[in-house]
Amino acid sequence: MAYIPGTDIDGLQATLGSLRLGAVDAAGVAWFLQGLEGWDSAEVRAEFQEREADHGTWASPVYLGSRPITLSGTVEAPDRSSLQVAMEQLYAAATLTDTTLAVWEATPKQASVRRSGKPLVQYVTDRTATWSVLVTAADPRRYSTTLQSGTTGLPSITGGLSFPVTFPVTFSATTVAGQISATNLGSIDTRPVLTIAGPVVAPTVSCLYPDGTVRQLLYSQDLASGDVLTIDTDAHTVMLNGAASRRRFMTVSAGWPTIPAASPVTGPTTVSYQFQSGTYNASATLTAAWRSAWM
Repeated sequence: MAYIPGTDIDGLQATLGSLRLGAVDAAGVAWFLQGLEGWDSAEVRAEFQEREADHGTWASPVYLGSRPITLSGTVEAPDRSSLQVAMEQLYAAATLTDTTLAVWEATPKQASVRRSGKPLVQYVTDRTATWSVLVTAADPRRYSTTLQSGTTGLPSITGGLSFPVTFPVTFSATTVAGQISATNLGSIDTRPVLTIAGPVVAPTVSCLYPDGTVRQLLYSQDLASGDVLTIDTDAHTVMLNGAASRRRFMTVSAGWPTIPAASPVTGPTTVSYQFQSGTYNASATLTAAWRSAWM
């Protein structure tokens, strides 16, 4: 059967690196994605210790483990040569380093994966074959394919939010001077990357939560014009100009700030990241970038 290049195939659709699965590629090769095991749920890490002389156990905190994912399906090619080229594309797509697996469901999601098993290929005819690849996401979260971000300067007037904050407080859905509102639509907390561009004197980033709690990141050094400080709240790294670690100059108050999961009752949770410094400079900026995350 001849397929039209560039068209989608009914059923599951995903992208592994640059390889589209559930579609017909430019050479007329039809990639059928028929299995996606592990995408629905990650492994769980938990311990249960028997209670002495009592019923039940003591339960440890429960954490998600890594997410092994098996993709499988069938490929149909116009001829033998095209099929062999297609198999080489499959081997190359399942890389040994981080690559993006995107699954095009109702809400498209993605994960960063690496090959964790031998690709299995079974030639059925000279134009068709079955295939299977095993990849693993070290970070079990499934992230939105849409990257959200906001940028703000320092507050142009004195004051802003005063501490302690009295709640409830209504935050604007848009970025205002000195603060960025961030919303997570998913089912598990997500961790933003914060970028501070100088010049700025001893900058502080405060994350304000709807329940009244505040988490702060206090950087004790000054940033000159052209300096960029990148704070990865997932990796817990603080990098100056992409090369030098400055973690020792960062004080983390009350834990690394995250954007909580949406509530099944009240819906998405919005937090506010506030940019502060003892000295105002119109050129200084804070940028927050994040993706909604699902378990």
